[in-house]
Amino acid sequence: MGTYALRRVIQMIPLLLVISLLIFALTALQPGDPVDQLVFGNSNITPDDIARLKAAYGLDQPWFTRYFFWLKQAITGNFGYSQDFGIPALEFVFQSRLPNTLLLTVPALIISTLIAVPLGIFSAVRQYSPLDYILTFFAFLAVSAPVFWVGALALYFFAVYLPGATGGALSLPPGGLGSPDLPADASAWAVFADKLKYLLLPMMILMLREIAVTLRFMRANMLETLTQDYVRTARAKGLADRRVLYKHALRNAVTPIVTLLGLSIPGLFGGAVITETVFSWPGMGKAILDALVSKDFNVVMVCLMMLAVLTVVFQLLTDLAYAIVDPRIRYA
Repeated sequence: MGTYALRRVIQMIPLLLVISLLIFALTALQPGDPVDQLVFGNSNITPDDIARLKAAYGLDQPWFTRYFFWLKQAITGNFGYSQDFGIPALEFVFQSRLPNTLLLTVPALIISTLIAVPLGIFSAVRQYSPLDYILTFFAFLAVSAPVFWVGALALYFFAVYLPGATGGALSLPPGGLGSPDLPADASAWAVFADKLKYLLLPMMILMLREIAVTLRFMRANMLETLTQDYVRTARAKGLADRRVLYKHALRNAVTPIVTLLGLSIPGLFGGAVITETVFSWPGMGKAILDALVSKDFNVVMVCLMMLAVLTVVFQLLTDLAYAIVDPRIRYA
């Protein structure tokens, strides 16, 4: 397994280089650039000033020339400054936005998985029962409903029909997370409780879709596993249904769930662009959208490259986890 992991790590290097090239090209080739954004609406700036600014920032060079300059700096850990906030892009992403995203997405994934896996097992074991139909209908409805529509509907419901229930979730305070009236010396519990009222509603919207997707996967995998010959053999030998279900069937049925969770974890760091935008949550997803609109290319590159690295790393970890979950898989 060590040789396999080393080979995969080596393969990541050219893959990440190609990904960085594509991301940089797509970002650079979109209409406008950071200088255009800076001078937008400024009637006092002249074409000569614009040309000097573009020459100073290297924006007068072809995009592939700028890519190699960016790559040389990125290898040394220099990803530039955020145009909008005037601080290093790495500092802005990892200190300002990433903690907020993890605060939202990590509990949502953990809670939704703990709810969806048992429900999926129950739905498969009690196939065609009334509760199975209810769970299946809920799963299809939650997967099909657009996230922005569900989020807007939730905001409207809690803000209009249950005023005060969300604690002001329609918009966050100008300073970001946390009420401006919260004392500076407030206890950790008071700070957490204050953030929770802004966190609860967007986390519930994220959980609805995660529960639906995981439930459908778990149900389908369990139904397929229960029809296998070794399961019928175990039952023919007189083993209790609980032992057959949890010792023989579940371990094989859960393998695809490992893939689903492994590919979901990078999304935890990327945030949920639509959900964070609807609820004005200052996380990674909203940072990527805002940076693309304002042409803050350094922030875009940091965010998307971090997601690319996490995706290939967790794909490797997911493959290695197969050998632990499924004893039939071996990496020679």
